[in-house]
Amino acid sequence: MKKFLLGTVGLIALGTAPAMAADLAARPYTKAPPIIAAAYDWSGFYVGANGGWGTSRNCWDYLGTTATPAVALGEGCHDASGGTAGGQAGYNWQISNWVFGVEAQGNWADFKGSNVSLLVVPGTTNDSKIDAFGLFTARVGYAWNNALLYVKGGAAVTSDKYTVYGNRTGAITDTASETRWGAAVGGGLEYGFSPAWTFGVEYDHLFMGSRDITFATTSIDHIKQDVDVVTARINYRWGGPIVARY
Repeated sequence: MKKFLLGTVGLIALGTAPAMAADLAARPYTKAPPIIAAAYDWSGFYVGANGGWGTSRNCWDYLGTTATPAVALGEGCHDASGGTAGGQAGYNWQISNWVFGVEAQGNWADFKGSNVSLLVVPGTTNDSKIDAFGLFTARVGYAWNNALLYVKGGAAVTSDKYTVYGNRTGAITDTASETRWGAAVGGGLEYGFSPAWTFGVEYDHLFMGSRDITFATTSIDHIKQDVDVVTARINYRWGGPIVARY
């Protein structure tokens, strides 16, 4: 009898075990955390180098001498073109997709050109050269992650040299030089190819205005000048973190 009761209890236990297991709650499903994407941040200080090409438009008007001024007489215009290389340094602040910054740039240049004066024949040849220029600008741009499109504007300065040659002999007959201040506007596209390094291209136009230039012989020319420059640039940036965005 005792064996019969024990066998009955065992059968009941085996029959209820699957039902009890079925009543246990299933293991809850946990969603995987979202993937974190690293967003490029343009904030920080940067320094870099640039190189390219530029051209300056120069128009001369003869005004006589300091002792005997004359009515302006046009001597003609010429383009002074050549290569340029230099460096830049600045700082950017990024707010959302907008990037604001300031920059200083200094370049060596070799923009040279000349024309034969229209005043007399055989007369003289007027030669202009820009051997250096600088830009002090503010920038504003819009960033698509590591691509930045921007515009800039501010002050410009050029180092100018002027030479007059005799057409018969080719000898120098007069010289002058100046440091000229003006305004600059420009724009460019910059791309971050690593967290710290960027590469870009930029165009700038320099409004250098008109100046009365007194030469060594006391003759005076009214010289109007503007400059166009295209450069490729590379920058190294620090001080701006890589920001994680969900």
